[in-house]
Amino acid sequence: MQQFEVVLRDGTVERVDGADAYQPEGQLTSFFALGDGRTTVDSWSTRVASVRTAEIVVVRRCAAADAPVVSLASTG
Repeated sequence: MQQFEVVLRDGTVERVDGADAYQPEGQLTSFFALGDGRTTVDSWSTRVASVRTAEIVVVRRCAAADAPVVSLASTG
């Protein structure tokens, strides 16, 4: 699984663990875990986290070994 860092307008950096992909969905940008062997978000994908699109400045894919930051996936 991949991880993403999300930089928000207020300067906060959030980490989304366990997500392979993301896509904007209107007012929210959602992060998904993809099914085995899948490369696109589809009906078998699992939503891991969502963030208000208007608050996002940057989304970065990062390696799983990077230092931990706050995880959106675990703040449920």
